[in-house]
Amino acid sequence: MVSLRNLLRMSIVCGTVCCAALVVAQFGESSSETVREEPRAEPPRATRWRPEPMPLRSDFPTWQVQPEFRHDVFTFVRIEFDSYGPFGWWDRWDNDYPSGDWNFSQRLQQLTALQVAPNGRVLRLTDPALFDHPFIYMAGVQTMVLSRAEKTALRRYLLNGGFMMMDDFWATESWRNVSAEMRGVFPDRKPVELTLSHPIFHLVYDLEELPQVVDIKTWSDGYRYEYTHGPTGGDLKPHFWAYQDDAGRIVALLCHNNDLGDGWEREGENEEYFREFSLKYSYPMGINIVTYAMTH
Repeated sequence: MVSLRNLLRMSIVCGTVCCAALVVAQFGESSSETVREEPRAEPPRATRWRPEPMPLRSDFPTWQVQPEFRHDVFTFVRIEFDSYGPFGWWDRWDNDYPSGDWNFSQRLQQLTALQVAPNGRVLRLTDPALFDHPFIYMAGVQTMVLSRAEKTALRRYLLNGGFMMMDDFWATESWRNVSAEMRGVFPDRKPVELTLSHPIFHLVYDLEELPQVVDIKTWSDGYRYEYTHGPTGGDLKPHFWAYQDDAGRIVALLCHNNDLGDGWEREGENEEYFREFSLKYSYPMGINIVTYAMTH
């Protein structure tokens, strides 16, 4: 974890991450540095019913990691977990998977000096390989259920240098369930809600407002909040809840009333959506979060 964090610090000092670069990358286009090749990746996990076919890795840009960094790259790790319901597609661990993971990994590789693996990984919290990676991502967590072993493993991971981002959960019931599960992870800690003044919103990209991203269908239907997730309790605002370790370092960031991952997944589908959400919020906030995770 230490060497990867040092690598990202170098990328910030060198100023290789900038909004202008993302604009130049343009809608749905890959960098000229990327090459299409047959990827050596884990096959996508078998899932339950999906509303869309599993995408092909060959339809997405890929690249080669520099040989000297082949054993020291950032790998996007998505966590597989159990959930009850079914609420629908939105309460699954593989929501926005794998397209969002591939697109976000590409932008990290393209816009930073960080060496990024073109193919992410899917792990359970109890997998020993979890501790090989400094950053993990969980989405569609509103009805997640973590076992005692998973809660213990997650606590150990987070208090030993790991960082978790939770995304794509909305409304009051989802927050009630997620916060209850997190009490099993951190019975002695409470989350702190971050305001716009926190450095994580300005670390690389200087955000002028708390980002809020809706999925492309919600946006195309004319809404700015995903009402399909249940009663709102009158709260339509985005919330960023942070769990901290004893030194005050954020170890987990819970992005409530948000779907940052859809801005990654859908970047090549609609130019207006890309510019409104992917360009303005999803990629800048995602890069800020990874930068924080790797430098603190």
